[in-house]
Amino acid sequence: MTILHLDKNHDLLINQLNDLGFTNHEDYSSSKEAIEAKISDFDGLIIRSRFKIDKQFLDAATNLKFIGRVGAGLENIDTDYAEKKDVTLFNAPEGNRNAVGEHTLGMLLALFNKLNKANREVRHGKWLRENNRGIELDGKTVGLIGYGNMGKAFAKKLKGFDVEVLCYDIKSNVGNENCKQVTLKELQEKADVLSLHTPQTELTINMVNALFINNFRKPFWLINTARGKSVVTDDLVSALKSGKILGAGLDVLEYEKSSFESLFNSNLPASFQYLVNADNVILTPHVAGWTIESKEKLAQSIVDKIKAKFC
Repeated sequence: MTILHLDKNHDLLINQLNDLGFTNHEDYSSSKEAIEAKISDFDGLIIRSRFKIDKQFLDAATNLKFIGRVGAGLENIDTDYAEKKDVTLFNAPEGNRNAVGEHTLGMLLALFNKLNKANREVRHGKWLRENNRGIELDGKTVGLIGYGNMGKAFAKKLKGFDVEVLCYDIKSNVGNENCKQVTLKELQEKADVLSLHTPQTELTINMVNALFINNFRKPFWLINTARGKSVVTDDLVSALKSGKILGAGLDVLEYEKSSFESLFNSNLPASFQYLVNADNVILTPHVAGWTIESKEKLAQSIVDKIKAKFC
C-alpha cells in the first residue's frame, strides 16, 4: 500500500510505516488541486489540518482505503461521505489527551492566581501584592462539557484538589471515579468553573452563547481547550464585562481558520481586541495538545491503528 503524507509529523510515523512495508510519499507544499489530481494513486492519506478533505476530494481518491488524522478531531474531513466510500478514518485523541489535561489545569491555575497580570506588572516595575491576591481551587465545583479522552484527562489531573467534578455529555454512563455525570441543568446550577472538551459538531458550534451563559446560577470561569467555534466571542465578551464570566482561558478562538496558522491574516473584530487586552483572559495559540511528548504519541497512535487494521 502507498501512503501520501500531507503534513510533516514525527519521523517515527514514516520510519515505522516503512518498516511495516508501506511505501510513503511526502508532499507538504502542493495545492489542494494538485493533490486531488494525483490522490487516486494512493491507498492511504496522512494529514493534520492542511486543508479540508471534502466530497470532491474523496471522489478523486478512487483507491483510498484510509485517512490518518494526526490529532484528535475529524472536523476537517467529511466523515459521513468518507464512510460511504468505505474509507477508514483514524484519529489519535489518545496521543494528546494528557497534554490537553495539563494545559487546561495550567490555564485555570494561572487565571485563579493572576499569573499573567502579575508577571507583566513585575516586568514593568510594579510590585502590587494586594492587587494580585488570588483565589484557591479547593472547594470549587468544576463542570466539564464533554467527557471523552480530553475531559477524562482533565478530571484525572483534578484528583489532587479538593474539588467536585461534574460532567455533562450527550452519551450516557460516561462518568467514572474522577467525575460525576449530571444533567446540563445541574451542571449550570453548581459550577464555579466550566471547561469545554467537545468536538466541533452541529451541536457544539455556537453552544456557549448568551442564553447558555445566563443559565448558570453563579458567575463562573470559562476554559476552552476544545474548539473555538463552540464559543460566541461577542457573548463571551459581554459576559466578561458584566462579571457573569469571571475570567477565561482560551486555547482556541472562534476566528481560527481550519489550518490554524492563518488567524492574523484577516481583520479581527473588536471582541478579539478586548480579549487581547483583558487582564482576566489568557490566550494561547491552539497548543493545548502540542507538546514534545504528544508529537511522538500522536504519530505512534496512528501507526498502531494502521498496523492493527492492515497488517
